[in-house]
Amino acid sequence: MITNDKLIDLCLEEICQQGCRSVNQVIEQLEQQQMTEATQHLNRTQQNQVLHELKKIMAVYAETQSCEV
Repeated sequence: MITNDKLIDLCLEEICQQGCRSVNQVIEQLEQQQMTEATQHLNRTQQNQVLHELKKIMAVYAETQSCEV
């Protein structure tokens, strides 16, 4: 579990399973405060938390260069 919120954790897992490109696309959309299919069931606070967590996850991949961004 990444957070203390099951909905957020399930959302993160679902997004991350789609691969790096999809994750980066979701990050872009959330940064622009656009609704995404993966996060539409979350409130704005939860969406912001998903954005924060996705950025942390992708930072790890950027450091290891194991994911094309």
